[in-house]
Amino acid sequence: MILVDSSVWIDFLRGRATPQSLKLKQLVGEVEIAVGDLILTEVLQGCLRVPEFRDTLSVFDQFNIVELGSYDVALQAARNHLYLRSLGYTIRKTIDTIIATRCIISSLQLLHSDRDFLPFEKHLGLRTVI
Repeated sequence: MILVDSSVWIDFLRGRATPQSLKLKQLVGEVEIAVGDLILTEVLQGCLRVPEFRDTLSVFDQFNIVELGSYDVALQAARNHLYLRSLGYTIRKTIDTIIATRCIISSLQLLHSDRDFLPFEKHLGLRTVI
């Protein structure tokens, strides 16, 4: 299963042709796609009007929803953050640490276009698409 980050969903939903949004378009219907609950929130918060909100939500209704947080994920995410900081990396958003950690724990691949995930790939075994 592939979890798709908000960085890709936003481009995909706005029709921006990035390598990641084009990859998502290719993967839909071919593999299981997952949306993290907090990623869903991030994307829906970008909607400006009720019709856009409804339309966006209807797109997500066709995919698996994954709960990103739990005690175990929160604790491991904090450990991962501390480890990466000890290596000199600063992860800008807590949610990215949670997303990466959930993917690592649950053996999910991540489709993203966010540089904050790169240290998780290099040092913690995060598997990504592209």
